[in-house]
Amino acid sequence: MKVLAFNGSPKKEGNTYHAIKIVADELKKEGIDTEIIHVGDKTIKGCIACGYCSKNKNEKCAIKDDEVNGWIQKMKETDGVILGSPVYYSAISGTMKSFLDRAFVVTNVNDGMLRHKVGASVVAVRRSGGVPTFNQLNNYINYSEMIMPTSNYWNVIHGTNPGEALQDEEGVQIMRVLGKNMAWIMQLIENGKNTVKNPQRESKIFTNFIR
Repeated sequence: MKVLAFNGSPKKEGNTYHAIKIVADELKKEGIDTEIIHVGDKTIKGCIACGYCSKNKNEKCAIKDDEVNGWIQKMKETDGVILGSPVYYSAISGTMKSFLDRAFVVTNVNDGMLRHKVGASVVAVRRSGGVPTFNQLNNYINYSEMIMPTSNYWNVIHGTNPGEALQDEEGVQIMRVLGKNMAWIMQLIENGKNTVKNPQRESKIFTNFIR
C-alpha cells in the first residue's frame, strides 16, 4: 500500500514537512510507503471555472502548464492521501488551495476517483489559525467520500522556524497517533476487500437556490 502526501508549504523541509514525516514514519512501520510531493514552491494557477473537467470527464484539468494533472493520476493510483498546509491568515496557503480546488473537482466529476481512499489533513502553525485551516483541508476529504482517520486532538502542530515543531511534544504525539490510526484503517480496508460489499455510489443531486 502507498500514501501520497502533499506539502503545501513553500519551505521544502519546514514544519509542515515535519508533521507529514511523523505520520509517514508510523505508516512505514506498518509497511506502507509515503511519497511526499512539494506543492508549495510551485506556480499553480487557480481554478478558472471553465467546466471542461466536468464536460470532458477525461480525468484532466483544462489548465495544462503545471503539474496538477500528473498529481491527479498519482492520487488515483494510491491508497491514501495526506494534505498538509501551513497557516496563511487562518487559511490554507494560496498555492495549496489552487492545487486542491482543481485536483479535487477533477477527481469528483470523474466517478469519484478518491472515493473510499483514506485521507488525512495536517497543519503547521506559529500560533493561531490552525483549526480553521485544518477544517478547510478536511472539506476536500469529506466531499470526496474519503475515509478519514482521527487522532487524539486536532491535527495541528506548532513551530515557527523549520524544525521547531519537533519540540511541540503534544503536536508530535498527535501526528504519531494519526499515523497509527491511518495505517490501521488502511489495513482494515485492504483486508475487507472482496469480503464487505462497497455501497454503490449515488449520482450527485444539485439544488440551486436561484433558478
